[in-house]
Amino acid sequence: MPTTPEKPAVPRARTNWTGRLAVSTMHALALLPLSWVRGLGWFVGQLLHLLAGKRRRIAQTNWALCFPEQTAAECRGAVRRHFVVFAQSWLDRGWIWGADEARVRSRIKLTGDLEALSAEGAVAIFAPHFVGLDAGGAALSLGFSRRFISLYARQRNVAIDQWVRAGRLKYGSVRLVEKHESLRSLVQALRSGEALYLLPDMDLGPNDSVFVPFFGVPAATVPTLPRLAQLGRARVVPVISKITPDGYEVTVLPAWTDYPTGDPVADTAFMNQRLEEMIATMPEQYYWVHKRFKTRPTGEQSFYKV
Repeated sequence: MPTTPEKPAVPRARTNWTGRLAVSTMHALALLPLSWVRGLGWFVGQLLHLLAGKRRRIAQTNWALCFPEQTAAECRGAVRRHFVVFAQSWLDRGWIWGADEARVRSRIKLTGDLEALSAEGAVAIFAPHFVGLDAGGAALSLGFSRRFISLYARQRNVAIDQWVRAGRLKYGSVRLVEKHESLRSLVQALRSGEALYLLPDMDLGPNDSVFVPFFGVPAATVPTLPRLAQLGRARVVPVISKITPDGYEVTVLPAWTDYPTGDPVADTAFMNQRLEEMIATMPEQYYWVHKRFKTRPTGEQSFYKV
């Protein structure tokens, strides 16, 4: 793993009235009952499903590739439900980051193998892209006294960037590292005992990726998790965040044993296999609107005709 990767250009931040209006709206949502927020999220999700044709087709393609045994009607229904929980989870960030701490604690339940995160030593948290990932980050920051570190992608809009950054820093002890920075700092953080909240399950292009199965389809996947775990001498602890009618349930799963093995390809394939098992518990809540299979092996055509 290169310690000083080439730094991509950082997007120039900009601000406008739409960003400030969006943030003000999210602040207002923090004051509403959860049922109202979820009802609005249902409406917004239905609207997005109707209007965001490109993302709808991407999600349908992903679903059909991962669940080929399902009918076209089942696929369309699942994608519609995905858009609803996607919108609901986004609007929930209003109260996750804006409500008082007591209300947030009452709506987010932290469960599972809590000892896996409270024990001393370096921890790499495998937190896949489920729609409730920000609720998961808040739950861990509220539930544990240890310091957490997370990668951060700067938002183009200044107002939204400030809101997202402040929200992810609101609880506990959290340090954000921008994605264009050197990975050396992450290794040093792990070795010093910090817990790294890592989301390594997206298609980031061919550079530094390996092709391993994801629901039986070769998927370009960065082997960041096993490499950081090995270099940082960290145990890997999966965390899954599920949206529920009452808020969220954030479950800490047992640490993986004998991981990593030193074989980054096999270790990355194992990561995807465990991810498949997590998705099976709540398939509509995974982030299907991302082109997960965009990068193809040489000679293969794209799956996405959008």
